[in-house]
Amino acid sequence: MNWGRARAAMTAADAVTAAVTVQIASAAATVPTAQEFTRWVEHALRGQRAYAELTIRIVDEAEGRGLNRHWRQRDYATNVLSFPLPGVEAIAPDLLGDIVICAPVVFAEARAQGKSAAAHWAHLTVHAVLHLLGYTHADDPAAAVMEQRERLILADLGFADPYPA
Repeated sequence: MNWGRARAAMTAADAVTAAVTVQIASAAATVPTAQEFTRWVEHALRGQRAYAELTIRIVDEAEGRGLNRHWRQRDYATNVLSFPLPGVEAIAPDLLGDIVICAPVVFAEARAQGKSAAAHWAHLTVHAVLHLLGYTHADDPAAAVMEQRERLILADLGFADPYPA
């Protein structure tokens, strides 16, 4: 992959504005700032939408586990959940959806994967926004498309490939 050319292509895209509401419902000492989340969201939206509104909620394990159990029938805290809002386009065309990120899981995964917490927060944010836009990894071809888009966005942000070979 020619990362230099990919980065140039991403920076040439139209400007994007995102209204990102960040809710902190976690005791984690440090989480990214609203400005960092907004920057990551806007990069993920490039070439997809010029404007979008969404909420990112940062939670602890108990809330993350409860949401994952309720919505996905999986009884554990997962790193990120995306809640798109299909069908609201007619009344709220800019409303994209909600993202829930479990801070303790993010920190544990970053340590286990040997990457910085910031890189993992950025990756999960981009990943979740792509889900809100309709991307999926339900099968291999769809996963390949989504992962390549993530690689390009994260490279544009200055982060390493989140899916090293």
